[in-house]
Amino acid sequence: MNILDKIIFDKKREVVLKKSIIPVSQLESSVFFERKTISLSQKLKVSSTGIIAEHKRRSPSKSVINQSFTVEEVVKGYENAGACGISVLTDGKYFGGSLDDLLLARASVNIPLLRKEFIIDEYQILEAKAYGADLILLIAAVLTREEIKSLSEFAKSLGLEVLLEVHNQEELEKSIMPTLDMIGVNNRNLKTFEVSLDFSKQLAAQIPDDFIKVSESGISSVEAINELKPYGYKGFLIGENFMKTDNAGQAAIDFISQL
Repeated sequence: MNILDKIIFDKKREVVLKKSIIPVSQLESSVFFERKTISLSQKLKVSSTGIIAEHKRRSPSKSVINQSFTVEEVVKGYENAGACGISVLTDGKYFGGSLDDLLLARASVNIPLLRKEFIIDEYQILEAKAYGADLILLIAAVLTREEIKSLSEFAKSLGLEVLLEVHNQEELEKSIMPTLDMIGVNNRNLKTFEVSLDFSKQLAAQIPDDFIKVSESGISSVEAINELKPYGYKGFLIGENFMKTDNAGQAAIDFISQL
């Protein structure tokens, strides 16, 4: 069983437990449920930088990245730096995140927030909406075409945008459908954790122009972004690069000012 299989195995159990405690009606009565979401895809279309900055405490590949910042410090720093949007990790066991992180981020900034999570159930999409997200992530590696279709349709019905993450040609081909807004290519192989920008370059031409192209993981330099832009990428998800510093917001300011 690889790390991704383990995460999904644990996630299924976690969702069952959460459903037994917090009913859907409670999520739907959240103050954020009627809130009009902010479009990340529209922001990326007109941005010259396309940075989606990430709040991420740790990861299975790196263990602890940074536990010393408050969510508010990080996300306000990112907003001040001019990030187009912010990705908030909400997985607890493997990434040290929580839905409270999403809630605190929403209370702190007024730019698009992505719930970065291993989504396998509509219940998690209701949580995303209830806790202030503007868009969700769906990972093609762990979902069937039918699941991608039903989950993305459900997200759209709630006014949420959908970023679909792929890693290879096969995942891309099974996933393309009109209920997606953005297609992200993960430069990290989720099974082996090897990282290469070649994944983004190889898949770029296969992604239809109807979707905003996003490159994720392993982007640690301005040169990498300049390398990917000619391939049509408008969004660049960066987490570790900022979070591993003493001041994530300042790191984002320094990085974005060079673009």
